[in-house]
Amino acid sequence: MKGRTILYTGAAGGLGLETTLLLIARGATVIAVDNDPVKMERLTEAAVGKGPGRLVVSTADLSDLTGFRATLDALIAAHGGFDIVINNAAIYPSKPFEDFSVEEHQLVQRINVDAGIVAVQAALPGMRAKEFGRIINISSITISGGWANLSPYVASKGALVGLTRAWAREFGPDGITVNAIAPGAFPTDAEKIHPDPEGYNQMVLDAQSVKRRGVAADIAHAIAFFAADEAGFITGQTLHVNGGWVMA
Repeated sequence: MKGRTILYTGAAGGLGLETTLLLIARGATVIAVDNDPVKMERLTEAAVGKGPGRLVVSTADLSDLTGFRATLDALIAAHGGFDIVINNAAIYPSKPFEDFSVEEHQLVQRINVDAGIVAVQAALPGMRAKEFGRIINISSITISGGWANLSPYVASKGALVGLTRAWAREFGPDGITVNAIAPGAFPTDAEKIHPDPEGYNQMVLDAQSVKRRGVAADIAHAIAFFAADEAGFITGQTLHVNGGWVMA
């Protein structure tokens, strides 16, 4: 990863922090974009001494696509473009489908999908000029099983898989690969939406073939694999990291 510059949205979250530290340890410059200053401070503290790479933090509201693009353009001017884009930021409101307004659906789409489109549009000219690029979209196990009370989120994560395939076909001649990772259930803040945490934990273990809960390092190593030079012949794929819950 030495010499690579990585744009990573949602980098300070439960799964993002571990990945960021791994990429820094492998020599990358990671530009972490998040909207939570407390988590960003925790990430900054955790990154101390984890070199030889380095961390650059940037706070942004991904629901403001125009403002987000301006932030990205400033980062490109300062750091010379992005070799790798990891579209990870997401929101996941939970309630019955009929209780969601159209505007709420659109907000989830804007943050979970459209912000990723903006990030790729910003990065693409530099990737094409170098004839190298890695785009990694973070999808979800929910696209395979369908999840009640999460319809905007499930729809957004399915859209990322569609974009992964379309972008892979279109950008491949330019030396750019595009892949997705679909995490299973990980014990992060996202699980706090469940009313019965203990029951949910047992349900996950019963459903998985591997009888342990996933940890952030499981996702970190999958992302690092797709980001590496060695993965240059893999594109348009969705890797399910879920302990054998869903086998696709």
